[in-house]
Amino acid sequence: MKKENSLFIIAACAFLLCAVLNVTGKLLDLNLASVVKPALLPLLALATLAALGGIRNKGVTLLIAAQLFGCMGDTFLIGSEFVFFASGIAAFLFGHICYITLFKDSYKGLKPLQWVIAIVCMVAFVVALVLAIGIKGVMLGPMAVYGSALAFLIFTGVAGVVRKKGCEWWYILIGAVLFTFSDSQIAMDTFGVLPYALRPFVIMLTYLAAQALLAIGSVKLIKKNA
Repeated sequence: MKKENSLFIIAACAFLLCAVLNVTGKLLDLNLASVVKPALLPLLALATLAALGGIRNKGVTLLIAAQLFGCMGDTFLIGSEFVFFASGIAAFLFGHICYITLFKDSYKGLKPLQWVIAIVCMVAFVVALVLAIGIKGVMLGPMAVYGSALAFLIFTGVAGVVRKKGCEWWYILIGAVLFTFSDSQIAMDTFGVLPYALRPFVIMLTYLAAQALLAIGSVKLIKKNA
């Protein structure tokens, strides 16, 4: 067995173990986040590098950067004070920008009218999300910017599915949608919208699925373009 294959199996199994512990902790209301959560994205990044073998290019750098920004976001969001929340959101925002840059082939070459339609749809999506959650005050601007990044991430998946038609774009699209759903649940929880007991479990489950799907889609895309 090649060294990369062994490393991938070890890292992937460790990631899955940490993921199960995190999800189980949320389901059983156990405080495991401070111990296990910061390890999730580094393990996923290690599995990603192993899956890519010897490929090292700008796409790999962007993918690993997105995952490490995700690790920073996970770590910051363990804290309960506003400064930790703001830092976590900023870290995830930079991660989304890395993903959007990595997926630029999906929207490269769009015509002006197509861009206008896409921007109108993304703005409508963000406005609807902000109104549904009821975001107000000082958080309105930052959350609108963050929501715009999520909308653009979904757009890259849609554009890839429609224009490129590779299976990797389905992974990216579903991952982007799940990421947005998870973050919208966090926002709803923060602003007290439609509370329910299993929300922390749902947030963690959809977030981990999103990160895994984005990693799979990105690896497939990088290998195709290598």
